[in-house]
Amino acid sequence: MSDFLDTLFAIIEDRKANPVEGSYTNSLFEAGLSRITQKVGEEAVEVLVAAHAQSDERLIEELADLTYHSLVLLAYKGLTPDAVRAELERRHRPRRP
Repeated sequence: MSDFLDTLFAIIEDRKANPVEGSYTNSLFEAGLSRITQKVGEEAVEVLVAAHAQSDERLIEELADLTYHSLVLLAYKGLTPDAVRAELERRHRPRRP
């Protein structure tokens, strides 16, 4: 899964550097941070609704949407999934006595 997420993030970054007319990703970048964070929030709520009241298939679809919009947010802010991976690794590193 990580390889595909890296590929998807590379596509998102390419859209940022080389806009494509009609691209949904580019429309988000053009709309700016407020719109991107709004979409992340909307998708997060939809994940919660799906988890509580919809099918597992719908939950997966909403998690995919949340992941995509989160990657767009990272790219917009000039961050990468590697920074998130590093933070997760830091949090789950075995503690030394």
